[in-house]
Amino acid sequence: MKVHVLQHASFEGLGNMEAWLRERDARISFSRLYESPVLPGIAEPGNIDLLIVLGGPMSVNDEAVLPWLAPEKCFIAAAIERGVAVLGVCLGAQLIAAAKGAKVYPANEKEIGWHPVSGTSRQASAFRFPDEVDVFHWHGETFDLPADAINLARSASCTNQAFQLGSRVIGLQFHLEVMRESVAGILDHCAGDLTIGRYVQSESHIRAAPEHRYTTVKTLMHSILDYLAA
Repeated sequence: MKVHVLQHASFEGLGNMEAWLRERDARISFSRLYESPVLPGIAEPGNIDLLIVLGGPMSVNDEAVLPWLAPEKCFIAAAIERGVAVLGVCLGAQLIAAAKGAKVYPANEKEIGWHPVSGTSRQASAFRFPDEVDVFHWHGETFDLPADAINLARSASCTNQAFQLGSRVIGLQFHLEVMRESVAGILDHCAGDLTIGRYVQSESHIRAAPEHRYTTVKTLMHSILDYLAA
């Protein structure tokens, strides 16, 4: 399996996805856009089995200051068009939505910390989320669903928490890849986002999350990867 990863920040990596990839002897390559805005050639998506688009602190609308966002969206759109399996996490989900022509914009409220999402889809052809599961959030923007997308999950503050396009593309507004050390990395770099809000937890509350939450999100993330790999 050949996997390419679009990484936007040094502190937002593969997390628990790396174990799944290593177990399958995946060949993993990276575009570390925070270091060098270099993408594979536009014809290369046909040679990628799985494209993983990670999160980051920027907005998909920041093309004026981060001009590589425009070709990145084109690359994602090309990968989808060629039938590559694509998984987007947080910013990654927003980039998929934008690449497919949907609007990304500020949410009514920030959502940071461990909050539940509820599975919404009962279609036999779509990935099915649990009726309710606590997952890790760190976002201040949301998005409209791309045309023909299926909504997979929602939360109390955000209708579009996860979506699916066809059988090979899934976008997650939240972070199922997190491990305790990756959450600590986000807190160390982005603690300024922890402003007062109904859905913004304190740093101490976030750091005190019990281990079973990390086990739960790992199991769910690996199930999604199994689904896309199939």
